[in-house]
Amino acid sequence: MQAFLKGGSAASSKNKTDSPVPSSSSKKKDGKARIIPWIEKYRPKTVEDVAFQDEVIAVLKKSLEGSDLPNLLFYGPPGTGKTSTILAASRQLFGPELYKDRVLELNASDERGINVIREKVKKFAQLTAGGTRPDGKPCPPFKIIILDEADSMTKDAQSALRRTMERESKTTRFCLICNYVSRIIEPITSRCAKFRFKMLAEDILISRLQMICKEEGIAIDDSAIDAVFKTSDGDMRKAIMTLQSASRLCGKDGAITKDMIFDISGVISEDYLDKLINKCRSDSYEELDVAVQDIIHEGYAASQVLNQLHDKIITLDSLSDKQKSVVCEKMGEVDKCLMDGADEYLQLMALFSTIMSQMCHGG
Repeated sequence: MQAFLKGGSAASSKNKTDSPVPSSSSKKKDGKARIIPWIEKYRPKTVEDVAFQDEVIAVLKKSLEGSDLPNLLFYGPPGTGKTSTILAASRQLFGPELYKDRVLELNASDERGINVIREKVKKFAQLTAGGTRPDGKPCPPFKIIILDEADSMTKDAQSALRRTMERESKTTRFCLICNYVSRIIEPITSRCAKFRFKMLAEDILISRLQMICKEEGIAIDDSAIDAVFKTSDGDMRKAIMTLQSASRLCGKDGAITKDMIFDISGVISEDYLDKLINKCRSDSYEELDVAVQDIIHEGYAASQVLNQLHDKIITLDSLSDKQKSVVCEKMGEVDKCLMDGADEYLQLMALFSTIMSQMCHGG
């Protein structure tokens, strides 16, 4: 942890000129190093660079060839390339010179109530656009409004947006991005071409991580790469951030290990979970109490314990299906209590007591 803190402070200190320059840094005009987050450095520049979304890419490539684009609705899990895809398509359509004038991007951090839709979005949508770029290449005579995390918009704002989409169809295309398409009202979804972004497959994500490690000169073994994949749950953004944090922690000459990935991501190791399961087999509440207190002192989140323990219990051969159902029902109750603000120690103690009861006494 000290190495991680020292690495971060050395990169940000203006007085220390002899600190090593990370491989992910770029040079400013004055010669000073500037740290670039890897999620930005390796963000796809063209739609062809987007991984594992073949159907979406095929449609967008046809649209780019004809310079015609429908209103779009991208939905799916986080970190699958939704925002990167439309940003790359916009840059290909308009070029770097016209991009800022032709694209308006709003996300959840911006105020997007009904007043913003009526004023800012409507005003931008009413502006006319030409059909040529400064470099002489043709470009479509419309603008693009990107509404990221559109499922957090109010119903009134979505209703106001519906009318704007109709009236300004000649000069503006809309791209709505969300995780849950069910939170978008039907009149808007019917006006958009819907594309579902799939969670990234293991081989795709691992190959992209290996490419980044090669570019950055990082030493990492296969078990650590697999650990990054398991902890990211198919989220490319989360995987790259974990990899960059691990590289800063181990330093320029160190090697990234599986345990390091687990520590950074807050995931409990398999060996630690096996020890907890064995404590439940001891039929001793005193030993169980010590084990649960160790979980709390280690700083593991109770929700993380629940998620990993659920997968472990489902595949456990020593419990019958009926016993597993009792444990899973108790997990649901504990999860509800934790969301309501209950004490983590008491809830975990209640859960592990149920597991111990099922293992040692059959209920």
